[in-house]
Amino acid sequence: MGILVVGSLGLDTVETPFDRVEEALGGSATYISLAASYFSGPIHLIGVVGDDFPKKYVQLFEEHNVDLKGLQIVPDSKTFRWSGKYHYDLNTRDTLLTELNVFEAFNPVIPEERKKTRYVCLGNIDPTLQLRVLDQLDEPKFVVCDTMNYWIEGKKDELLKLLTRVHVLIINDSEARLLAQEPNLIKAAKKIKEFGVPNLIIKKGEHGALLFAEDVIFSAPAYPIELINDPTGAGDSFAGGFIGYLYRTQDTSPENIKRAVVYGSTMASFCCEQFSTKGLEDLSYLRIQDRFRDFLSIAHFDEKA
Repeated sequence: MGILVVGSLGLDTVETPFDRVEEALGGSATYISLAASYFSGPIHLIGVVGDDFPKKYVQLFEEHNVDLKGLQIVPDSKTFRWSGKYHYDLNTRDTLLTELNVFEAFNPVIPEERKKTRYVCLGNIDPTLQLRVLDQLDEPKFVVCDTMNYWIEGKKDELLKLLTRVHVLIINDSEARLLAQEPNLIKAAKKIKEFGVPNLIIKKGEHGALLFAEDVIFSAPAYPIELINDPTGAGDSFAGGFIGYLYRTQDTSPENIKRAVVYGSTMASFCCEQFSTKGLEDLSYLRIQDRFRDFLSIAHFDEKA
């Protein structure tokens, strides 16, 4: 039945200390879909673009078994655009331009034949729209959700309502502190779980990720990449790898969720190695498994008696 992915699609202009790209493929739904496509198919993408969206990007989705029946193409309109510039350490960036265009009036409509999809990934969009998606679905088995500071500050009531209906929330450390109003991440995680979300993943960038599931706290390392070209989309690639592995294995136990976190970190590491989606375009499941095993080697140690 595949995975339903809802989020943004856009054209990004990104500058780092090392290079610059213009009008490159971007958006949360883009990265999630491409990352998840290596684990399972088809990926059912729900999003909106203008009629200026390049045909080569449509072809790229099709080559990765991404179903575009839920993609709205609005005539005589422009696709969402974003421009950003990263600082030298690549941990901080300045947003230079945001043009919502067709995304401003986005109303996600789930095709009738996709309403029974069991695995769902809600990319970073307005929580009101995320709730609207869930209202259209027929009892999904596993829902993964992302959000950001803008929605935490501006639509917290809607977000808290959403959290009672999802199985995993994925946010970064600053978002966790903001949502919980608590500087300590462990205390923040405990408070967020009290909002009703059973599993919480807190991304910490180059320092890996923390999973809080039931009574389990699991810390996954970040992959030591020698050359990071563009961190744009890394968090969405994490979400794609995470839900992709869970769908492939059909196992949402806490132990398997741990493995899924590492697969998420694996896909994020590939994403960062090249600009835009280039790091996700020509992978194989075998190559992904090889890097997953590298993660195991990095994190493994023997207890000394």
